[in-house]
Amino acid sequence: MSASEHLRTLEGYVFDVLRIAKPKTPESLANLAKVISKLSPLLGNLIEFNTVDYLNTKPEYRGFGEWKRQDPGFPDAVFEGGIVPTPGFEIKAWFPLSTEITARFRDSQDHFAADQTYVCLLAWAPEGLVFGRPRVIDVCIVSAQSVAKARDDHYHRPPDYVVIEPEDTNDRTRNLQQTNTSGHKFQGSKAELRQAQNEVDNWKFGSHYSTEPEYQDRLRELIGSYQYRLDTNFSKMDRIEHPIIEGFKQRVLDRRYRGRAIRDWSRLLLRGSDETKARVFDEIT
Repeated sequence: MSASEHLRTLEGYVFDVLRIAKPKTPESLANLAKVISKLSPLLGNLIEFNTVDYLNTKPEYRGFGEWKRQDPGFPDAVFEGGIVPTPGFEIKAWFPLSTEITARFRDSQDHFAADQTYVCLLAWAPEGLVFGRPRVIDVCIVSAQSVAKARDDHYHRPPDYVVIEPEDTNDRTRNLQQTNTSGHKFQGSKAELRQAQNEVDNWKFGSHYSTEPEYQDRLRELIGSYQYRLDTNFSKMDRIEHPIIEGFKQRVLDRRYRGRAIRDWSRLLLRGSDETKARVFDEIT
């Protein structure tokens, strides 16, 4: 997909739309490193705008269609033209200095049957590490279908953990249709878990995840018969063990930025001693 190659060229791009002030003390530097990740949603929106504008400047799309941003809607950017189903990108921003990849991906595998949607992960940091304008460090583009499958294969372990498909809402208007899966963790006793395991062992189709209605009916019977809780941490992209995303994460953390690997900056700023933070302050300011 040519659009993927274009988006990969965003590496190194500086967004000249906001500037974070230089901290005045080592303590303010460390505190800033902890909270700056909250800019990721804002930066994600800026990237969405810029992505659509940027792709529409490319000559291969002229006269054939147009890239448009969906707000609200999924995915974030879609190509409206002569391609069916409509291709698009879901864009996720990540500040690697202080947090894991907290973005979630809940959409059902069935939503990507034609493999028409891609996830665009962008790692970013300010030019001065924690101050200045935001710069894109690295870009990862991966099939949304593969992300959904990796998520389900990682989480789904019935009866201890169950992934449930959304109900069929095709008859509803678009804004009321549901495409998100959900994760449910077993909360019953050990004896109940053994009993539930016996039931799963007797399923004729086994326990390997499936979106087929018959399999989903069995899962709903399971969570209706035993105590489960809805897992609010379900579907975090940092935890699904997708091989391409894992490679991207390690590549970013190992990347040298302002003279050190990003993982080392994180250790020094967030877990270092007061003396260490003072040295870091002198080094980068």
